Amino acid sequence: MKKLSSILVSTLALVAFDLHAANCIYGCPTGVSGQIVERSIYTLNNNSSSKFANWVAYHVTPSTIDGPSRTRTWRADPAINSANTLEPADYDNAAAVLGTDRGHQVPLASFSNTTDWQALNYLSNITPQAANLNQGPWERLENAERTYVRGKAKDLYVVTGPLNEHYFGTLPNADEFHIIPSAYFKVVILVNGSTVKASAFIMNQNSGRNDNFCGKEVTIDEVELRTGLNIMPSLSSSIQAPVERGLGGLKSELGC
Repeated sequence: MKKLSSILVSTLALVAFDLHAANCIYGCPTGVSGQIVERSIYTLNNNSSSKFANWVAYHVTPSTIDGPSRTRTWRADPAINSANTLEPADYDNAAAVLGTDRGHQVPLASFSNTTDWQALNYLSNITPQAANLNQGPWERLENAERTYVRGKAKDLYVVTGPLNEHYFGTLPNADEFHIIPSAYFKVVILVNGSTVKASAFIMNQNSGRNDNFCGKEVTIDEVELRTGLNIMPSLSSSIQAPVERGLGGLKSELGC
């Protein structure tokens, strides 16, 4: 029985590892605590204090994009205790008072051709994102990811999440404490054989609708400094150092 139990535990651990690996390249980010929620199309780390994800990792492929138009039906995440996440009613009047959208961290359009797309509308994957940012440079960066994947038939790995560096506002109808992000980061990673290329971006909530996302590039080192995360913890240090301290790694691939 003990041997059977060990085999079962090892098998379950392998399944979890494989799912984890499918969404995160070189390991999922480390450095902050939170509840890990793993799904077929993304892995996230939920912050019970802020009520939003510390980070979300996803893997865009030619087969996940270009599905039919999908609806936005918001739901609390059933995998997270209700005390640690928001509910749809918490967003009531947010657009009028704060000028925010319900912004997907993992974009719906990048997984419209999957069977699990509805999980993208769980509020664990949503934050109050300023409309000018969400419909401006943030959306254009997400479009650039899909354009590259579509045109080159190559995969991209992405890690995205919030920065909480100053007060932005409070959801007017929320009945629990929460912290709306002041900015967002996104790290886009391409692995081609033994070559790793990446670009990181930070966009503040007050970004203009017409801002060019290319001008928002920062080093991965800066993202890690400002978030406390290690974005690719299992990437060898000899490769990690030049990738994470440099600029321009993927800018040309993303149309910059």
